[in-house]
Amino acid sequence: MPAAVETFTRDGVTTTLVDLSDRISNETAGHEPNRHHIDYVDHGQTPAMYEAALGIPRDVWPDGRMAAVESVTLSSHTGTHLDAPYHYGPESAGAQALTIDRVPLSWCFGRGVLLDFSSLPAGAGIDADDVAAALAEVGHRLEPFDIVLVRTDASRHFSEPGYENRHAGLRRSAVAYLVERGVRLIGIDAWGLDRPFDVMAAEAREGDVDQLWEAHFYGQDHPYCQIEKLCNLDALPHPTGFRVIAFPVKLDGASAAWARVVAIYEE
Repeated sequence: MPAAVETFTRDGVTTTLVDLSDRISNETAGHEPNRHHIDYVDHGQTPAMYEAALGIPRDVWPDGRMAAVESVTLSSHTGTHLDAPYHYGPESAGAQALTIDRVPLSWCFGRGVLLDFSSLPAGAGIDADDVAAALAEVGHRLEPFDIVLVRTDASRHFSEPGYENRHAGLRRSAVAYLVERGVRLIGIDAWGLDRPFDVMAAEAREGDVDQLWEAHFYGQDHPYCQIEKLCNLDALPHPTGFRVIAFPVKLDGASAAWARVVAIYEE
């Protein structure tokens, strides 16, 4: 596997890149809530495809080999991805909710701040007071379009069945605290931004339905995006002083799309 952290110097500037994106692999396909599958066609197989489609003899290719290609079946919410406001509902703040292809790129690039909640147990809720305390701990004052990354360390279990229930999640008040201060992108190293569904479902069965998917549903009132299934947040050398790039693939009219999310430190 390539290193999660790369450091290099160009034109007198030393840059450290931290890859915050998970790998989509058939090795984990069996236990993913959003199933996926990759079909691999290697260099020795493609000449036969071109022979059948175009009549090009397979022996004309060097060593009888041509280009490798893959076919992937997956959800727009597979792997590291951005949820658009449209994911939370058809409308946001009284207007048509933005689909992923309409999300401004300026929301997906900005100053990052890491909030560490990895000491919290699975199923715990993170509220506005917790967020304010975590920001004070790292000495960061939020500015509009800051990108807030929430560390739970659930990503350490992505290769294990049931990882989707291994994280602490944001309550509605936490999302409101951030969005009201101009944040438009929140990321988490877990399957979802809310508390795990097993916790929310248990409370809903007991009669508390208002908390069900409350962090997501805040986006119906105030538009924002979230990144799910980040990883390597523990590899960030500092909780501030970096920028985040999280540009999503342009899927027409979709609720989410995959992204290669990277943290950038420059000296």
